[in-house]
Amino acid sequence: MIELKKINTFYGLGHILHDLSLSVAEGEVVALLGRNGAGKTTTLRSITGLTPPKSGEIHYKGRDIAGLDAHRVSRLGIALVPETRDIFSYLTARENLAIARRPQSRWQMDNVLGRFPSLKERLNNKGRQLSGGEQQMLAIARALLTGPDLLLLDEPSQGLAPLVVSAVMSTIQELKKERVSMLLVEQNAEMALQLADRVYVIDHGTVVFEGTPAALRADRQVTTTYLGVGG
Repeated sequence: MIELKKINTFYGLGHILHDLSLSVAEGEVVALLGRNGAGKTTTLRSITGLTPPKSGEIHYKGRDIAGLDAHRVSRLGIALVPETRDIFSYLTARENLAIARRPQSRWQMDNVLGRFPSLKERLNNKGRQLSGGEQQMLAIARALLTGPDLLLLDEPSQGLAPLVVSAVMSTIQELKKERVSMLLVEQNAEMALQLADRVYVIDHGTVVFEGTPAALRADRQVTTTYLGVGG
């Protein structure tokens, strides 16, 4: 589905990603873990064209998309659910969704709202009137309406109550059953390990571990050194 080959990404003079390589197969859920500042969000921004890499290759369905404008990447079938959610605060939930809707998407308004009953009840509320959990559901629903083949999720559980985190997990599990390819960035390592088929751990923009969730759980050195758990 997608393969990153030795990409190097900068913010100004700051070298964030160092020859980073990873891949996501069709229908696979891959977790990208690491401490704050490790380069996880930059990886997603590199894929989507928001912060294009200076060098390296990003192959999506056999095409090198490194450096493409963000709107062109989106049109190819890659959707980002950003950490900041980026809801239009003065538009209603319905209007936020309508902006993203694409006629060719396999997800249309009715079946997307069927996944988020609480959001359906708040369609006429403005974005700023929604709770954090409702905004997260809206961000996921908005991404689905674009009809992605690859979904990039940046910290979907951040700042949410446990019940809402469970709802987000259930949504990701349902999408996994539908064979949606996903790259999941998540500080909640246990949640990510429950959802993922494979895991990458990065530190200072470099991959320091690649393997299955079971292999990561068994590697005390990696979990302690790079994730701060299991000491």
